[in-house]
Amino acid sequence: MTSTQEFARKTALVTGAASGIGLEVARRLAEAGAAVVVADYNEQGAKETAEAIVAAGGKAEAVRVDVTDPESVRAAVDFTFQKFGGLHLAVNNAGIAGASAPTGEYGIEDWQRVIDTNLNGVFYSLRYELPLILASGGGSVVNMSSILGTNGFAGSPAYSAAKHAVVGLTKTAAVEYASRGIRVNAVAPGFIDTPLLSGGDQEKRDYLVSLHPQGRLGTAEEVAELTLFLLSDRASFVNGSYHLVDGGYAAR
Repeated sequence: MTSTQEFARKTALVTGAASGIGLEVARRLAEAGAAVVVADYNEQGAKETAEAIVAAGGKAEAVRVDVTDPESVRAAVDFTFQKFGGLHLAVNNAGIAGASAPTGEYGIEDWQRVIDTNLNGVFYSLRYELPLILASGGGSVVNMSSILGTNGFAGSPAYSAAKHAVVGLTKTAAVEYASRGIRVNAVAPGFIDTPLLSGGDQEKRDYLVSLHPQGRLGTAEEVAELTLFLLSDRASFVNGSYHLVDGGYAAR
């Protein structure tokens, strides 16, 4: 594994790392020297990601996590700290798209499922990560929001509400921990070509492409590039901010 070793002697936890953006972030962190815990509800997918990282010369372990369950999150965070002796970096990436329906017709259980995963899951992660990052001497956190943390989107009231709330949570945690050696930022991908968008028909895909002035969907690699910058010391004065990686979506 060739690397700058920018994150050597650092331990990172990435949720939702069995596929898509999380997988790419985990892979790149390991390539840059971090010991990475790959956390996902899909335990087999997490193991496959960790095995691929190890096969390429990196350090990784897999753990199953249900981010809607605070005890499951606590266990995954504790596992990370105990396995590698610290926790310095966290990427709270796990999320679901949820059902599609107008707000006045949105199912209550559908709403709760999206909020539990996309908002409560980020809070639970921060709740248990931040004390251990403090105990490790400080570090950096990136919460994965979305372009729908800035814009509304018809048929996605729960997703948009959750992702807007993640931005507020990010800013609050950043203010609280800035003087204690922890930076907390959020990344806002546009529509990214990942398994989360798989299975849709071509007409829907073409519509999503049309929303981006660059005329295409983004890639997991492009989101990971920004995420790793924010985690790194290169972003040492970047804190409590919300960064778009959206091909001009929000500029329309």
